[in-house]
Amino acid sequence: MVFFEQLISSAGLAVWVLSGVMLMAFLIQLIYYLGTFSKIHRHRHPELSGRMHGISVIICARNEAENLRKNLPAFLDQVYPDFEVVVVNDCSTDDSDEVLMTLKLTYPNLHVTSIQEDRKFTHGKKLAVTVGIKAAKFDHMLFSDADCYPASKNWIKLMSRHFSSNKELILGIGKYERKKGLLNLLVRYETFMTAMTYISFAIKGHAYMGVGRNMGYRKDLFYKHKGFASHLKVLSGDDDLFVNEASTRQNTTVEISTDSFTYSTPPDTFRKWFRQKRRHLTTGKYYKASSKFSLGAELMSRMLFYGTFIALLTFDYWKYVALGAFFLLVINKLIVIKMNMKRLDERDLLLPSLLLDPLMPLLLGIIRIANIFRPREPKWN
Repeated sequence: MVFFEQLISSAGLAVWVLSGVMLMAFLIQLIYYLGTFSKIHRHRHPELSGRMHGISVIICARNEAENLRKNLPAFLDQVYPDFEVVVVNDCSTDDSDEVLMTLKLTYPNLHVTSIQEDRKFTHGKKLAVTVGIKAAKFDHMLFSDADCYPASKNWIKLMSRHFSSNKELILGIGKYERKKGLLNLLVRYETFMTAMTYISFAIKGHAYMGVGRNMGYRKDLFYKHKGFASHLKVLSGDDDLFVNEASTRQNTTVEISTDSFTYSTPPDTFRKWFRQKRRHLTTGKYYKASSKFSLGAELMSRMLFYGTFIALLTFDYWKYVALGAFFLLVINKLIVIKMNMKRLDERDLLLPSLLLDPLMPLLLGIIRIANIFRPREPKWN
């Protein structure tokens, strides 16, 4: 009783406000991790029919000669009975044409369509994707990028097995290669957290984005939504903005088996990663209000939790409450993250997550501020 009397008498209004905010942030974080993010570990792919649809793989490339030479055979060598790979060579000025023509001699299922440069008309990747879709001979399509390669020869089989009369949109995982260094940990951790978030939400029936490095949808769905018409003014967003608009609880599903992943070479400097994230974050403001609220609530609650935790450490008695809440939340988060890292094959990121989890909101906040004060036109890709 004496303890509580001292606690009440010594705690000012500010302390009670801080503790209330921390409790609210604590509960929100628990809800996200135990109620949403834990769904990845529990997710099981449903038993699917043995029907194999004809598949068109669409890859858009601009000045990607070396990547096409290195990565395209991995798509063309897939073990699948009926598929084509459509490469849209978009205004390339390198030797992409020669690389593609050489590959075409070996792979008859490679089809190339080109967009010629028009100095009076500039365009983003959405035009190239649209041209690829129109050139595709199959209704069921998978998408990736020239700087990516599939994890296995069963990539098409695993991604396309979900297509059915009611499943029109398939979300996959696009990862970065594992390399040495702190930057690689940062890049892969941020990519893992993004994947954990959008895959979890999709499993719950609230898909809000996908990655163009690994996704699929039906041509009918594309035309139903008039392509990218609703966000054509935004140069980027051929993947996440389309998913945000076209996905429903019924028509979207995920594929997260390790053989269905695609891999890319990660940025090798912090500056390159920073620029890349600036480009990626330009589309978030165009999401549906419900998507922005859900994502903002998680990020804001994480920032508030760590902020109030640090503030309460300066007060007697309250620092023990703050430490107790901190360790309880961290333990729950580590359990969920560990299970998901095992499922998504990123086991070495568990310990770094202790530092990167509170650091990432700060970095993303800096990037968002940079985009506000120094708007940056997204590049083609």
